Amino acid sequence: MAWADRRGVLAALMGLGLLAASGALLAFSADKPVSEARGARVVDPIPPAPPLTQSRDPRSGFVHPGVLVNSAQLNFVSGKVRASEEPWRSAWLAMQRSQYAELSWRPRPVSTVNCGYYSQPDTGCTAEAEDAVAAYTHALMWCFTRDRRYAEKAIDILDAWSGVVKKHTNSNAPLQAGWAGATFARTAELIKHTYTGWDPASLARTERMLRKVYLPVVLGGTDGIRAGNWGLIMLDAAVGISVFLDDRASFLKAIEKWRMRLRAYVYLRGDGAMPYAPPGDALTKSQLTDYWGGQTLLVDGLAQETCRDFLHTGWGLAAAAHVAETAWIQGRDLYAEARERLTSALEFHSGLESGGSVPPWLCGGQLVTGLAPSPEVAFNHYGTRMKLDLPNTRRVVEADRPAGPPAYFYAWETLTHAGDPN
Repeated sequence: MAWADRRGVLAALMGLGLLAASGALLAFSADKPVSEARGARVVDPIPPAPPLTQSRDPRSGFVHPGVLVNSAQLNFVSGKVRASEEPWRSAWLAMQRSQYAELSWRPRPVSTVNCGYYSQPDTGCTAEAEDAVAAYTHALMWCFTRDRRYAEKAIDILDAWSGVVKKHTNSNAPLQAGWAGATFARTAELIKHTYTGWDPASLARTERMLRKVYLPVVLGGTDGIRAGNWGLIMLDAAVGISVFLDDRASFLKAIEKWRMRLRAYVYLRGDGAMPYAPPGDALTKSQLTDYWGGQTLLVDGLAQETCRDFLHTGWGLAAAAHVAETAWIQGRDLYAEARERLTSALEFHSGLESGGSVPPWLCGGQLVTGLAPSPEVAFNHYGTRMKLDLPNTRRVVEADRPAGPPAYFYAWETLTHAGDPN
């Protein structure tokens, strides 16, 4: 389904109260003419620059930059954009024309981010999520243009939050910390390891923020009966923060939690007659069926949130892929461990997303499609690196390029991961 159609699905879901109120504010301006994108500064083609290099921390052994993207991937993209190749050039133009790339962006930190279900109330929830996306966008803009103003703006946003935020409260606190923590960690990782102008005191403040405000929440987990995308998004943040902090113990803990959470999110016949229960929960058969949306006939690739809607299912699958991608950069092949589970889920949902008929036994014959975000990251690994044939997933990914608007914990993944063999 094209992203224009997805936005319609998203709006409908929000009207029904199924999404956070903040989703409406995570707007995307790439489809506006350049003259209408506030403060847009078109850099096309991007200027030549020395390739980014990687380093390895001698204590933790982590490669840097190494949270979701590494230097080889960014260098690959730079070459594609300079050569005006697609889909990278269109994705590049979409990013730089978006409101999140505006140098006039002003962060809006609060000390206590108070988020109820669906971000009601919304005290800093939308501001934090949007500021995190803007910070990451500016970090990418810096990596591609080497214009110091973008690096400084990313630092400005991190500085604003690291000097103010103390905690997340209310029912959505764990998920909110996962959304922002994942994106802030990617930003901080890129700036720390590609830009030499970050003041040490400012850097230390960001490190303290991620270590004290975010990591304990996202690594601590939440009660297992919450929707499975929550746990996977929180682990996306935990893995990224751990790499940024060179905290190998937290990294390994997060990976083990990911293994347990993923198998409780995507079903395979080898799991038995019933899905795995969420980690830490002992559910009755009836409770487990309810947790899976009342679905009693189980097939390979079915997800815990399939019968809820494809949007939240897409969140869970994307977060799972983010963890695997960061681990891949760090030399751990979680993709191989999860190959059957993830590829089955991708093909199952992509087939239905692209127009496959809904069997009457599946979710009562009624599905709310609108898979988001586009599964670029997972597809790049399995389709490009491993050369697996995933026709349904390919169809959805290619129809969506450049991938739709950034939100919550994902941004610009066609630009960073399409067709990249690294």
